[in-house]
Amino acid sequence: MNSKKRRIRKLQRKSRHFSIKEGIFATIKNSFGNSYITPFAVAINASSSLIAMLSSVTGLLGPISQWQSSRLTEKYSRKKIITISIFFESLMWIPLIILAFLFYKGIIISTLPLLLLIFFSIYVIIANIGAPAWFSWMGDVVDKNYRGKWFSKRNLIIGIFTVIFTILAAFFLDFFKKNKCIMLGFMILFFLAMVSRLICIYYFKKTPEPKQKINKKNYFSLWKFLKKAPSNNFGKFTIFKASTSFAVFIASPLFAVYMLRNLGFSYVTFMTILLSQTIFGLIIIKQWGKFADKYGNYKALKITSVLISIYPILWLISDSPIFLIFCPALIGGIGWAGFNLSAGNFIYDSVTPKKRALAVSYYNLLNGIGIFLGAGLGAILIKILSINFIDKLLFIFLISSFARITVNLILLPSFKEIRKTKKFNSKKIIEKVIHHKIQLSFFREPH
Repeated sequence: MNSKKRRIRKLQRKSRHFSIKEGIFATIKNSFGNSYITPFAVAINASSSLIAMLSSVTGLLGPISQWQSSRLTEKYSRKKIITISIFFESLMWIPLIILAFLFYKGIIISTLPLLLLIFFSIYVIIANIGAPAWFSWMGDVVDKNYRGKWFSKRNLIIGIFTVIFTILAAFFLDFFKKNKCIMLGFMILFFLAMVSRLICIYYFKKTPEPKQKINKKNYFSLWKFLKKAPSNNFGKFTIFKASTSFAVFIASPLFAVYMLRNLGFSYVTFMTILLSQTIFGLIIIKQWGKFADKYGNYKALKITSVLISIYPILWLISDSPIFLIFCPALIGGIGWAGFNLSAGNFIYDSVTPKKRALAVSYYNLLNGIGIFLGAGLGAILIKILSINFIDKLLFIFLISSFARITVNLILLPSFKEIRKTKKFNSKKIIEKVIHHKIQLSFFREPH
């Protein structure tokens, strides 16, 4: 390996190292801030339909922001785009802190849910400006043959910190709730979210950015992308992912409402159930990375799509926290860990580096439309459904599950794996596992 290649590899390693450090502080922001937006909405007496709209509107505005900002890389460095967007994103926690203060003081209480929707929407727009640049940057510093392994490692490290800080935040909020000053708890958490996100700027400034040559010939319009989507592999995958998001978000914003409002769980119980799903995902994610590198991202998507389809149905069986942890959370954690990892890496495999920022912005735009329509449908169903034989929210969970299954049956077979991978033979793998267990039992001492 010549000196130039060695230098490039060294810079790539340094970039990956700082990416993990930045990711830790980003997850502190998410654990103290983003994760508690829905509980905050519940605490300020937002209606269930407005909470669904919170996911619906912000789910669309984020991808629109990415779409409009995707061409900024033609004029500015990716580092500059990301650091500026992070700075203004951090400042947007200030209006949310003020909303908590106003509720605490009993000022314009009835207007606060609507103001939350407006301010959080602006926050999402700003936070997503740097996303295409970040995705493009990471694609340049992670070797294509080890993407599954490296991203699973990064997700594992970040996930561990997510669990730690989200649990701390839950106990923190429960303490303030018992002392009848819950809004003060939200104010402190949102302030810490702002500070931790500002620290991310420091790490991005230290991270080496690979040079990127932009050629205007690589540009293609959204209309051209949409026109070709039904006939090319990446386009078909995008349609599948957007449709999955539609099916998922019919119910997704309502799980928190169901636990906090319908079941009356404490913040600790609520977050324990959510985080148990994250923990199960962390336990399995390295295996999903190895699996995807060996057998392909498509095969991983195929398996995990089944798991995330049955996830909402499991909530109908029991409302016991123990059951919710060891059944829906277990299945959801295993499924979503593999699905999200494989979906992200499938994009890297499918799109050339020079077109990556633009392609991912279109991908996220369609995905955002799916989220918007799905969460919007969920909000409408809450308003119009009038049933007595089952909890209204549980019925919506059931609808979401059937929608996910339908998407899998119709759209999953429409695209295929890009990379050359080993053939996955489930029969041989099962036989190998059984044979391995027989050997172990033969040598094990009797007891």
